[in-house]
Amino acid sequence: MFLLRALLYLIVVSVVAILIDMEGYQLHTHAQYSEHTLTEHLQDLLTFSSCMLFLWAAKLDNASNIIGKILAALLAMMFVRESDSLLDHHVFDGAWQILVCMIFIALICSLRGQLSQIYKALKAYTTLPSYGVFLSGFITLVAFSRLMGRGSFWQAVMGEQYVRIVKNIVEEGTETLGYTLILLSAIELVISAYQKRRQTING
Repeated sequence: MFLLRALLYLIVVSVVAILIDMEGYQLHTHAQYSEHTLTEHLQDLLTFSSCMLFLWAAKLDNASNIIGKILAALLAMMFVRESDSLLDHHVFDGAWQILVCMIFIALICSLRGQLSQIYKALKAYTTLPSYGVFLSGFITLVAFSRLMGRGSFWQAVMGEQYVRIVKNIVEEGTETLGYTLILLSAIELVISAYQKRRQTING
């Protein structure tokens, strides 16, 4: 089973890489890898799917309830942040900040009376396979992709031949990889929650 899971994860990561490449193959020199592109839409899909999976894990098993809610809220906020330009254009400027605050408030309200259990839930989560995958994805997303996407670095390396699209491809590509790893961590948490639920029923 573990070999099948590894193969499926390999396929998922490969498909994501192919979809990122597709934009370049289709648009050639016109590819921008910026807002309203295939890569950006793929990131939206990954964050939304991860959010739904974390919520599912929260419902499957009581032990995963708190961490599932926290991670689902985090991914929901990331989803809103990724949609900032769409919200600014079709709703109003700064709408995404308000939505993020609303999600955070909703999380606090849903965890009311359970605040003392949050530390225990987080500590328990660190023992699960999902934690390592999530941490890898989160660090890739918030640190590695940002550092590799610095315009000053690419200008220093490329000099007068600096082409912004190269920076965009590296930054958006590694960012999408981070979101993909987070999706895999959500799948792992669902599997863990399902196994605990089955053991509880059978036990």
